[in-house]
Amino acid sequence: MNTIFDLPQHLTIHLATEPNPATPKIRLMIAPEKPAVNMPNKSVGDILYTDNQVIVSLGDSANKISAETFRKAGGSLAKWLVQHNVAEINLYPDEISSYQIPNAIPAFYEGLLLGAFQFERYKKIEASVTPVQVWVHAQPNEQTSAQEQIERSSRLCAAVNLARDWAHEPANVINPITLAERAQLLAERYGLRCTVLTDKELEDMGAGAIVAVGKGSQTPSRLIILEYPGKNPPADAQPIVLVGKALTFDTGGYSIKTTEGIVGMKYDKCGGITVLATLMAAAELGLSQPIVGIIGAAENMISAQAYRPDDILRSLSGKTIEVISTDAEGRLVLADALTYAQKNFKPRAIIDLATLTGGVLVALGRVRAGLMSNNDELAQALYAAGQSTHERLWRLPLDEEFAQLIKSDDADIKNSGGREGHCILGGTFLKHFVEDTTPWAHLDIAGVADSPKESAYCPKGATGFGVRLLIQYLETL
Repeated sequence: MNTIFDLPQHLTIHLATEPNPATPKIRLMIAPEKPAVNMPNKSVGDILYTDNQVIVSLGDSANKISAETFRKAGGSLAKWLVQHNVAEINLYPDEISSYQIPNAIPAFYEGLLLGAFQFERYKKIEASVTPVQVWVHAQPNEQTSAQEQIERSSRLCAAVNLARDWAHEPANVINPITLAERAQLLAERYGLRCTVLTDKELEDMGAGAIVAVGKGSQTPSRLIILEYPGKNPPADAQPIVLVGKALTFDTGGYSIKTTEGIVGMKYDKCGGITVLATLMAAAELGLSQPIVGIIGAAENMISAQAYRPDDILRSLSGKTIEVISTDAEGRLVLADALTYAQKNFKPRAIIDLATLTGGVLVALGRVRAGLMSNNDELAQALYAAGQSTHERLWRLPLDEEFAQLIKSDDADIKNSGGREGHCILGGTFLKHFVEDTTPWAHLDIAGVADSPKESAYCPKGATGFGVRLLIQYLETL
């Protein structure tokens, strides 16, 4: 088994043929306002087992039910089934569709598949994993549709869970070089074209920003390019380019992080991992839209070779950058990646994802990712995809006045402008490296890429945020 891709399966979903009366049945119910015998409590996902039925609460109000309610209910149920070593269980989709909530059935499947994820690669497991078998009993005239929903949800969630798994990997396992190796394996497995540029190649072409960030590490920077041609695309189809920040570890460099702040910096690669997983999902689902993924991979360490505050770097665009903070390194990596995207492809649009700033966590908490864009149509489409998948975004401004805060005395631009409007300044910096005629959106996912506590369908740690959102957006094109 190739353990890089084939993760332990704690739950699988299948289309059933004949029902087994001995197998428990899933029931989804609205809880009564007051506690009642054989009825679940008010919290969405509350579980009650009775009369060979696993009853799952949808909350106490029909007016509040949405697709996300079913996603949460599925996630809570998955955890319960795994914890109680349930071998198999029956599901009747008609019960879900009776609530007349759009996309409720695939959302419930997503909750089941995402809620069952566990990162256990480095734990001693006493017994082998026997996955829970969820048997879906669809009406004869609905079996084809049911099978398609099961397959789509399974493929999509496999990509999300791969993103979670790889994000959890520590820096002594995944660094820029080993991440590039994984990308090459992913390309071979899913029929993608993969190009990896070394630090020497990047330096020779003038990509001084990404190279500088990796100077302090024994594993220098890499630029990873994956190309998905699309399934039967139009002859003149332009690619959507996804750009991801993959800082496999970030000490902050000479602008070193605090003892508390440095823990969890393995998750600073989540933007790049999301791009890889999205390409995997696109290939698995056979999307028609051509997609290019560009991942800027670096490790920001401290050594005699590391870059310093006051250094002036020349980026691939030719613009010079004064380094104010070596902890504002992600935007340097992305600057060269964005330039490379425009120099080598003719993007229909560019979307970058990055755990870029702590400022977005202050602004939006762990509820929404920050969205900045030079194009209203693109911004609105991404916002809508976020609302649909519950990977929600909130648009932040890019007014011209913000650009004044990163104007440098000694170079074209500086990489930090202080704490005021911190996350917006990160987006403003990146905007300098995108042509006005190229639709572009920046997603700052620093607050949502990982979580300090578990939620209904995600354990503590990496969330895989962005894969479902991007696929939803790409499927609408």
